[in-house]
Amino acid sequence: MKIEKSQSVAVIGLGSMGMGAAKSCINAGLDVYGIDLNDIALTQLKEAGAKGISHDCSDFSDVLDAVLLLVVNAQQAKTILFTNKLAEKLKPGTAVMVSATISAEDAKFIEAELNMRDLLMLDAPVSGGALKANLGEMTIMAAGSDAAFEKLQPVLDATASKVYKIGSEIGLGATVKIIHQLLAGVHIAVAAEAMALAARADIPLDVMYEVVTNAAGNSWMFENRMKHVVEGDYSPASMVDIFVKDLGLVADTAKGLKFPLPLASTALNMFTSASNAGFGQEDDSAVIKIFSGITLPNKGE
Repeated sequence: MKIEKSQSVAVIGLGSMGMGAAKSCINAGLDVYGIDLNDIALTQLKEAGAKGISHDCSDFSDVLDAVLLLVVNAQQAKTILFTNKLAEKLKPGTAVMVSATISAEDAKFIEAELNMRDLLMLDAPVSGGALKANLGEMTIMAAGSDAAFEKLQPVLDATASKVYKIGSEIGLGATVKIIHQLLAGVHIAVAAEAMALAARADIPLDVMYEVVTNAAGNSWMFENRMKHVVEGDYSPASMVDIFVKDLGLVADTAKGLKFPLPLASTALNMFTSASNAGFGQEDDSAVIKIFSGITLPNKGE
């Protein structure tokens, strides 16, 4: 059976990644429908050329070829698809690309529910941050059927510079993203620890940042997140609580495999401590604030 490729897509979740993905789809010539609770985000996407905007994806369900879910967690994805009954309103054969960071078990549950409604699913977490999303250069780690990949090829082409086909089994994409988040979370935590030590040693943090970003100890996470610390600006791109959630998924995955993860466990404790101290909604670089006895830069100083 010939698979018709997606020409119209609803992007649900217009946060830092979703907005970039939606605009990239518009730039690629797809008919894009933006769904979010934030009216400012909806207006911004409409001005960028969206075919339609709404708080409710059901408003466009009859014209969609694909749905791209860029929400925070599995609960949000399930609520949108099943509690709010979007899945029941989509045309048979519509492809649902689930790009939230979720467990393999949740991915499999969603696939089973979608299959019962004759819908395709791609288990397709993303990475790259807002900058890459805006450029249409995200990295996507995806698992699913050949039919799902084929149906979603225009969306993948529009939003990603790298698409890794992990396999056909739903849950493999989710697992690869969870392992990736282990690295991301540990990198942020150890970067914060290093900069906190520099602060305690009375080394100017802008100097420490400059040295590390031009030496072997650098990482993408250090360069990106510790710039926030140097500038004293913790406006969230990705929040502390996101890593409480993601490193919790890492811990659950390891527990299921009976596999020890000492560094990931420490990083999870650090982010949990930061959230408990009231920094959960700040940028994830705010994990540095758990260290006492140091003075950090303030924005504008």
